[in-house]
Amino acid sequence: LVALATLLCFVASKAHEAYMALAGMETVISVLFLLLYLLRLDARMRCLFWPLADIFNSVIAALFLLVVCLFAVIIRTNKGTLTGGV
Repeated sequence: LVALATLLCFVASKAHEAYMALAGMETVISVLFLLLYLLRLDARMRCLFWPLADIFNSVIAALFLLVVCLFAVIIRTNKGTLTGGV
């Protein structure tokens, strides 16, 4: 939900494309993991330990979004970019 809110703020403020791309990518990946667990596909595909992959994705997403949001807050071209960064 946080990545989706960030994406919506960046899209509404017409922020730099890199901000929107990263927030969109993290939103899509989070939705795919949600679908994976909702459809119980993790039980069918035993080749990967899915909880560990989910934790790894969450850590990487948090780091990427932290860096992008720091850049957005520092640059703050408009109020939407500042809101998305916060």
